[in-house]
Amino acid sequence: MPAPAVPPTPEERYRLLLRIAESINERLELAAVLEAARLRLEPYVPVDAIVVITIDGGKLRRHAISAAKVPRVEGESARSAFGRVIESLRGDPSFLDEEMPLEGSAVAHIRDTRQTLVYGDIPRDVRFPEDERLAHYGIQSLVRCPLERGGSVIGTIAYARERGAFDRDEVALLEEVSRPMAAAVANSLAYEEIGRLKGLLEEENLFLRSELDARDFSEDIVGSSAALRRVLSQIDRVAHTDSTVLILGETGTGKELVAAAIHRRSGRHRRPMIGLNCAALPPGLVASELFGHEKGAFTGALQRRAGRFELARGSTLFLDEVGDLSLDVQAALLRALQEGTFERVGGTETLRTDARLIAATNRELHREVEEGRFRSDLYYRLAVFPISVPPLRERAEDIPILVEYFAARHGAILGRRFRRVDRRTMEALVRYDWPGNVRELENVIERAAILSEGDRLLLDVSTLGASAPAAAERRVTSLKSQERRAIEDALRQTRGRVSGPRGAAALLELPSTTLESKIQRLRIDKHRFQSGRDARGPRA
Repeated sequence: MPAPAVPPTPEERYRLLLRIAESINERLELAAVLEAARLRLEPYVPVDAIVVITIDGGKLRRHAISAAKVPRVEGESARSAFGRVIESLRGDPSFLDEEMPLEGSAVAHIRDTRQTLVYGDIPRDVRFPEDERLAHYGIQSLVRCPLERGGSVIGTIAYARERGAFDRDEVALLEEVSRPMAAAVANSLAYEEIGRLKGLLEEENLFLRSELDARDFSEDIVGSSAALRRVLSQIDRVAHTDSTVLILGETGTGKELVAAAIHRRSGRHRRPMIGLNCAALPPGLVASELFGHEKGAFTGALQRRAGRFELARGSTLFLDEVGDLSLDVQAALLRALQEGTFERVGGTETLRTDARLIAATNRELHREVEEGRFRSDLYYRLAVFPISVPPLRERAEDIPILVEYFAARHGAILGRRFRRVDRRTMEALVRYDWPGNVRELENVIERAAILSEGDRLLLDVSTLGASAPAAAERRVTSLKSQERRAIEDALRQTRGRVSGPRGAAALLELPSTTLESKIQRLRIDKHRFQSGRDARGPRA
């Protein structure tokens, strides 16, 4: 039971409001603002707690609390402070994980009516869903005042007592106090947001500086083949949406360039695309890189660090080699995509993100799903708009253009200019099957640029394959190409028919189910053969 309070005289009332205004305007941290107001009020209107809740779209956001029984900790997060207060009230702090909808709440009622709500006996006067929880915590009396700023109600400030009703004079004084409090709350929230954005900008700048040496932003998609034109058309279709994109293709085909092209053409292009190669990190560090971590979350976590999802707010997050993620990280990634929420490693605060996700992989994810190494629900969430980047052997007509592009690029780095490419060199480059794709081609041209003399690019063709994968892997690639050609030839003869006595399966002497599986695995579009034309367009 609070000590009996003496109503202030008019002069004391004026001085009290002046002192409260001075106290709260001297502080920027919202919890300190509430603490100062509660202490100034104590001789006249004792309260056990003051709580600020603001409107955030269609949800409510708990911002700060000051409680008489729970000393404030300097710099403590709102979530931690609420948790300690709830525990002291015999409550379950897990309620902090629950989202509070605006509609149907007491805050919505106050927003619409702009009237203060006064409770004298909450257990017997439950009006809104949140009142039942207050009764459970042992709160008897409550005054909820609107926080008005710029002609709008931005939230509420609530004054609570465990025992003893607020009388009319006390309510009137709390309403008067709430007016300057609204300005202080708005300033504190602006200060918090500036601090958050400043920290995010600093971390983003650090991240970008670390990436500059590893990336060359002059790279672009080069070529004019039908297969590449199809990819560019898909990029144009999806770029202006926020849909998730899954880029499929062999190693070295330029999947990151496709992701960068989508980002540059999107409405998010003013902010940098944030990337992460999921295969380049130890499995235990991927979650920290994606979602960030709190200080002390693990050995070596000497300070809090924002993850890629935080850095990519309002921008694009590119996850390369997404098929290498562990099942645990896949579950967390699925939640971030579906709900737009995540927690830092070692943290309990729920953070929100609106990052647009582009993922890439050289794995056959549908097979990974079948074998239990990749979650099916995440696969379908990622594959909203799949783009298959063709290997270089399927766009051989682009090789001369790429050779000239890389020769000019690496020649400029070396301070040289190559005016022509040796004819035999170009013929050998076009004939080669490029198991390492565009990345291997660039490495070969860079080596040739270093070794060539004069203005003619010359290559020792016997060195082709020196930077390629192992011979066994090249043979697998070659076998896949032969298998693809055989299946496409059979589909061409049968006009796309797979089963039946005149189907492609019969021609190849395979069960129709086996052939369907191979068609799916090799991403062959059987429907393009149904017209009877010898269609040789890009493969899906």
